[in-house]
Amino acid sequence: MEVIPGDIQAFAEKYTSPEGDLLYRLHRETYLKADQPHMLSGHVQGTFLSMVSHMMRPRRILEIGTYTGYSAICLAQGLEAGGMLHTIDVNEELEDMAARYIAEAGLTDKITQHIGKAANIIPELNETFDLIFIDADKAGYGMYYDMVWEKLRTGGMILADNVLYHGEVVLNESEQSNNAKAMIRFVEKAVADDRAETLLLTLRDGVMLIRKK
Repeated sequence: MEVIPGDIQAFAEKYTSPEGDLLYRLHRETYLKADQPHMLSGHVQGTFLSMVSHMMRPRRILEIGTYTGYSAICLAQGLEAGGMLHTIDVNEELEDMAARYIAEAGLTDKITQHIGKAANIIPELNETFDLIFIDADKAGYGMYYDMVWEKLRTGGMILADNVLYHGEVVLNESEQSNNAKAMIRFVEKAVADDRAETLLLTLRDGVMLIRKK
């Protein structure tokens, strides 16, 4: 199920700043070579991530779910001088592809790639983050939320992707996949947390913004 109709998506892309050659080539290579290329953030969402980062001017960003590096490149564009983005992915097969585009973007000194399970890597990161992007295994979102909360500064933001999960979240429970059910549990967890303010955007497959009070 498509959450956003194709013609509406095309209209949004038309009136969004151009994707840029490097991101276009990364987008294309992902669709040609990677499994499940729909996982890529893409033009409109990538621009949104870049704008959020530019508005916040973060010093430290954590990304859970690198995939081919598109969203990491977009998020790193707003880092302040001397800033660093840590990105984690369990799939070592895509590490070189992501690294190649990160290098071409001139961001090697601003993006640190970690390969392995996020649950093992997050505790090892002795950082306080301004911005955290969660876009990994859906069943793990609630766990990642708990693991990163104390590492997020007051006023910092968590962005959680795919919270509408192809529109399945509004279907009858019997028609929902396990991932859709996991997204419902996650957004209910975030909304019930009185330490947080939440906003669920109907951007692409759904992005929830969570601000730490």
